[in-house]
Amino acid sequence: MIDKGLLTYLEGYLTEKRKDLFRKVLDERTRHFTVVLEDIYQEHNASAVIRTCDVFGVQDVNTIENMYTNRVSRHVAKGSQKWLTINRFKQDTNNTKTCVKDLKSKGYQIIGTTPHNDSCMLADFDVTKKSAFVFGVEKEGISDYVKEQADGFLKIPMVGFTESLNISVAAAIILQDVTSRLRKTDITWQLSEEEKEALYFKWVKTTIKNVDEIVEYFHSTKRPS
Repeated sequence: MIDKGLLTYLEGYLTEKRKDLFRKVLDERTRHFTVVLEDIYQEHNASAVIRTCDVFGVQDVNTIENMYTNRVSRHVAKGSQKWLTINRFKQDTNNTKTCVKDLKSKGYQIIGTTPHNDSCMLADFDVTKKSAFVFGVEKEGISDYVKEQADGFLKIPMVGFTESLNISVAAAIILQDVTSRLRKTDITWQLSEEEKEALYFKWVKTTIKNVDEIVEYFHSTKRPS
């Protein structure tokens, strides 16, 4: 539960313009789609995808870290990681399995992004289904386990000699397309009011310098003398 008294107090440190921006962005956020980064070792690529998720309103990013630790480049991400919910799968012997199981339990269909299978063309993809898009490393692509567990595959039509796109480019093309089409549907794709409130509280705290000291002071003034 959110401490609404604390939230009101912290809001005093923000301008009305900042608070309005938070609410405007929250109205466009979605968990209908989520992104999975499977063992992306190139820091700039993973960071660019995170930035893309923020740009197109995809709130959750899942990082699978079997062999490589996911790191965010501040230069590339431009602070976008602060506004997203990043779920890191790095504790198990098979983090891919754990991640896929978790997403399926939340109602997501697993969509592998690959140009080599009998994949659905991007323009034909059904955006009304709750989907997790899995991106793998550029050469090897998604793992065999993801291919086995996937509910479907998705590809971007290409007509040149090159058979693949950089992961960050592919993610940008896919997310721009599916989120744009999603917003034209009549399904409920927005966050719930409870989710918005929780994220708003988090963002307020994220944007205030020395927030821990401010929160401690607030609680100290509430203690009985």
